[in-house]
Amino acid sequence: MPEKKPKKPDEEVAQAKKEAAEEKPEPEAEKAQKVEEKPKSAEAQEKPQAEERPKPKKMGLWGVLNLYSSKNNTILHATDITGAETIAIKSGGMIVKSDREEGSPYAAMQAAGQVAEALKEKGYSAVHIKVRAPGGHNGPRYPGKGAQAAIRAISRSGIRIGRIEDVTPIPHDGCRPKGGKRGRRV
Repeated sequence: MPEKKPKKPDEEVAQAKKEAAEEKPEPEAEKAQKVEEKPKSAEAQEKPQAEERPKPKKMGLWGVLNLYSSKNNTILHATDITGAETIAIKSGGMIVKSDREEGSPYAAMQAAGQVAEALKEKGYSAVHIKVRAPGGHNGPRYPGKGAQAAIRAISRSGIRIGRIEDVTPIPHDGCRPKGGKRGRRV
């Protein structure tokens, strides 16, 4: 046998490339047959069929969130779209212990978070919000500090918001306001 001379590393690399080029690559059709010939379990066969069809998006239910916010408290009452069935009720007073903190934005945010969880559990994905201030012939016509915080907390929780409507009761020439003929003198 003839003795082989030691090759340089560059020559070895060139030799390996030549051998790789000489080997014929398998046609694509043969590769596909080999892949198909592999036995698959029943579960593996079902998965590609399920992935091929796009899943229909579920349309979530719409609800109504009645939000009453005064200086002293914030009350959130979630109902179905007709208003006939109550889904959840929470207020600032149910969250905090101190009376003076019932109307705070923190209490409103926590209450809104709990209402949002209850809505999601029952399949509601969107709400219309009805904001109400005390109003009437003697109350303020603007909502308290908790209203804006509650709306922000609901939107951050992932529930879509449709319409935000102000339903504060406003009198149209009702009772005579307090203060007398010359008004409140400060």
